[in-house]
Amino acid sequence: MNERVFNVLFLCTGNSARSILAEAILNSLGKSRFRAFSAGSHPKGEVNRFAIELLRKQGLDVSGLRSKSWDEFAAPGAPHLDFVFTVCDNAADEVCPIWPGQPMTAHWGIEDPAAVEGSDEEKRSAFSTASRLLQNRISLFTSLRFARLDELAIKRKLDEIGRLREQDQ
Repeated sequence: MNERVFNVLFLCTGNSARSILAEAILNSLGKSRFRAFSAGSHPKGEVNRFAIELLRKQGLDVSGLRSKSWDEFAAPGAPHLDFVFTVCDNAADEVCPIWPGQPMTAHWGIEDPAAVEGSDEEKRSAFSTASRLLQNRISLFTSLRFARLDELAIKRKLDEIGRLREQDQ
């Protein structure tokens, strides 16, 4: 019996770093169970070069990754969303569009690696940290057995995953 494929949207303000990393990671880890997307409230218009570099280094697919507005996912004809995760505090505080189908939401805040100033190595380190945190959270998410959990239990688990900090992982 085939399991249902869940559509997941990762949101961040600029959609150039964290949400892009999350999209690529879930599309890799989630394989046939999840389909990930990312978007931003104020997209930068391009993916951060350190995000692309890291994803390639990790052997993840970067084709099709682009910085885009969250409006694409609230428009008619957009994919039905099952889950929407904010990965930056700014996006969590913004008024999001009304998502058709009322997907389950949670906040999984991660510090912005694109905001790090310093050498390229310091920037790469920040992207590696963000990626590691997202991989840990996404691994926990993909291990959930949705068929065995009711909606309230799923929401509780998603919120618990979002409260994990680096020292917990």
